[in-house]
Amino acid sequence: MTTNRIDVDAIFRRHPFAKTILDRLHGGGFEAYLIGGVVRDGLQSAMGRVTRFPPADVDVATAALPQEVRKLFTERPIVGVGEEFGVLVIVGPDGQSYEVASFRVEGEYDGRWPSRVDLVRELEGDVKRRDLTINGLAATENGEVIDLVGGVEDLAALRVRAIGDPRARFREDSLRLLRAVRFVCQIDGALDDETKAAIVEEVARIESISQERIRDELLRILGTSRAAKGFALLDEVGLLKRILPELVKTQGVPQPAEYHPEGDVFVHTIEAIRTADRFVEDPIVKLAIVLHDIGKPGALQRNLGANMGGHCAIGAKTVGRISERLRLSRETASRLAFLVKNHMRIAALPEMGRGKQVRFVSTKERAEQRSLRGRFPLFFDLLQVLVADCEASAHRSSGWRPVLQETLRVVEHIDRVCSMKRARELIDGHTLIELGLVPGPDLGALLTDLHDRILAGEITCREQAIDVARATIERGMGRKNGGG
Repeated sequence: MTTNRIDVDAIFRRHPFAKTILDRLHGGGFEAYLIGGVVRDGLQSAMGRVTRFPPADVDVATAALPQEVRKLFTERPIVGVGEEFGVLVIVGPDGQSYEVASFRVEGEYDGRWPSRVDLVRELEGDVKRRDLTINGLAATENGEVIDLVGGVEDLAALRVRAIGDPRARFREDSLRLLRAVRFVCQIDGALDDETKAAIVEEVARIESISQERIRDELLRILGTSRAAKGFALLDEVGLLKRILPELVKTQGVPQPAEYHPEGDVFVHTIEAIRTADRFVEDPIVKLAIVLHDIGKPGALQRNLGANMGGHCAIGAKTVGRISERLRLSRETASRLAFLVKNHMRIAALPEMGRGKQVRFVSTKERAEQRSLRGRFPLFFDLLQVLVADCEASAHRSSGWRPVLQETLRVVEHIDRVCSMKRARELIDGHTLIELGLVPGPDLGALLTDLHDRILAGEITCREQAIDVARATIERGMGRKNGGG
């Protein structure tokens, strides 16, 4: 029988304190193993599959009880993140955190948490209470893989299978319904038939899970390079309609065949996600792509079936409600709403006046950064949404290439001529009030026009800006004391 091994040298080069933890536990007379993701990813790497290895986190499982672990690491900071469940986090000299968990078995669950946790001295009991076979693998300090649940065979077959009775596993912690889909994405695999059937049967249990935990799993799915596969599977097993019902409502919503030969709004969205999987790494940008056409059903209804005009604004409002439900931060919610609201507007960039172009591209500019992504992060995000959207339709590159070309010209213009900061420095609202304008719509409109002309390079100094403003006011715009 062939012994499966993982490259522990690579792990210990990146995480040297992991070896110290194992050595010290062994020296204290306790069994200790690498466990879970580090072993799974190590095996994938050994199988020649592309994976990020070694991973950022290394977990250890041990026969030592928490108080015994503490006695062995008195010189290190230790956080009892779940000490009642046998889990400690030890901070190594390199500043990295290492989870060290005592072997444990668990009592009945309420769909989220076990009624009790019993710490044990044997690895087998600990492994068999875990969720999926590919996550139930352990490895010794020399890299030998210990497989008590058939995880090696499942990983080789790209099969995601629950340990033991899948219904029991999903009833224990219903977030596992989503985790199973996430691991299909991570290994580019498929659900075991029995596991898939159990998800369909137990799907309603996802509603007992907090929105924060659901959000985190969704973002992890989006963080993989196979998110399109994940969302199609979420829909197939019935999870999608329970966590993102707004997206399911796009199913069957027709689109003009000349622009969208790929199919309805939902089919288009899945294709856009699939495109994004090839080049978008930020899960929030991918979420914007998931939601970019979320307003089309409402727009079609509002327009009595004639067209989908206004779907961006409707979509942005819907995204606001989704963000609130998923407990996204205010900053993230604002970013998502901007991307959805402006995903069509960006296509008109080549037709905009130069001042409006500069203003649009410079949204949330970070002037100290030099790369396009770093300096104009929000606009760069929007470019990614545009490319995914166009590539999933009849437009293909003809929809995004002119925008990218114009973007490069605009950025060059900004470097050569101006910036929003400079425009505000040349003239502001206080100056216009001094020139005789009263606060109000006229002042705002004139200031915007002046800034656009500065950004376009038509006005190059403060004196010129004041002369243009004075001439405009003298032509009759809202002077003080009844002017206008």
